[in-house]
This record gives sequence, C-alpha cells and structure tokens, in this order.
Amino acid sequence: MRTRDRGGGATPSLPVVAGTGESRLRAAWRTAHAPVAGVPRWARIAACVIPFTVLPSGLWRLPVAFRDGVGLDGRIYVVSLSILAEVVAFTPVGLIAAWGERFPRWVRGLAGRRVPTRVALVPATLGAAVLTVLWTGAFARIFAGVTMGGEPLPADFPTQGGRWEAAIFYACYLPLLLWGPLLAAVAYAYHRRRRSPGGGDGTDRKGDRGTAGTAPERPDRTGPRRQG
Repeated sequence: MRTRDRGGGATPSLPVVAGTGESRLRAAWRTAHAPVAGVPRWARIAACVIPFTVLPSGLWRLPVAFRDGVGLDGRIYVVSLSILAEVVAFTPVGLIAAWGERFPRWVRGLAGRRVPTRVALVPATLGAAVLTVLWTGAFARIFAGVTMGGEPLPADFPTQGGRWEAAIFYACYLPLLLWGPLLAAVAYAYHRRRRSPGGGDGTDRKGDRGTAGTAPERPDRTGPRRQG
C-alpha cells in the first residue's frame, strides 16, 4: 500500500488491518503482548522485562563479530546467537498472553486448542533453574578471576582490559542474572492462573474449545407446581 506525499511522490506504508485502522505489525505486536484475564500486574512487567535483560549482551556481541580477524563463520555464529537469545527471551511473554494458553491459528492441526499446562510450565521452570545456576556460576567465576575451567582469565578478556571496557561489559551482562529469577516468577504466576477455575482464560476447562463467558445451567429446584 502506498500513499502520496505533498511532493507527489509515493511513500510506502504498512498494510492496514481492515476495520481497525492500524497496521498489521502493530496489531500483531499488540496481540502478542496483550495479557489475558487474571494476569497480575507484576507478572506482566516481569515477562516484558525479560527480553530487555538479554538485549544489552546481544548488542555488545555484535561489534565483536565484525572485528578484524573474525571469519565469516564466526560472524554468522555471533549474530545468530544474539538473535536466538532474544527470541528465546521473548517466549516468557506467552506465559501472560493468549498464545500461551491457546495455540495460535498458524499452528496447523492445533490451532485454537488449549495448550496443556505442562507443555509451557515444565520448559519454563527448567529454563529458569538452568539460567539461574548458569549465570550465577559464570559471574562467580568472573569475579574470582578464573574461567569456568578454573584457569586464570586471559589478558584479552573484557574485564581485564581496563576500567571502561570492564564497566561496559558488566553493564551489558549483569542483567542476565535476572533472566532466571524473572522467568521463575512468571512461570509461578502462570501455574497459579491455570490452576484456577476456567484456566485463567475465561473458558470451560472441559474440552479443547470451550465457550468463553458461558455460565453453567442451574437445575430447576422449584419442583412441579400444584394445579388448582
């Protein structure tokens, strides 16, 4: 879709969702981040903060990938690692959004079906534990001045280069210490919500495609009326 500017030139614009007046990208962004009913405010904040705890370290790695002496394979590896880490860091948002409780429509064969609680909760819980142990142990080694193998840190390690280089490294990597605990908190909120009546999404727990907002039918307790 293109629009005309004042000079008569054509400027590209984003596709607009019919009936909403907003671009598809903005609508997809809103849908991906919109929390379902029953999500605590703190859980929403924690889920949205997680990608930003990973972003600084990814940005720090990008200039390293394009230094002199780094081959094509090394550059592809570093860039791919940064992108993959950010994608994984975004997945906890699903623990507060609808696509973490109902499979999206683009998932063939499962679209609209309820996501089993364990399918989301087990990976999130294990991931939180692994990330917490991994980064806590890594920084404990760095602060001690040794590698994971127990050897002294090399002279070209970022913390050994100088004050500014070390400060930038710590500013970019220390937020990773929050990744595991924040993920554990969001997983806990997800577990509590899915255990509540309706599974936290306002649907019937019986069946895969329950109807939202449907109240159970109450039995008639008035009994038969007497005829005069």
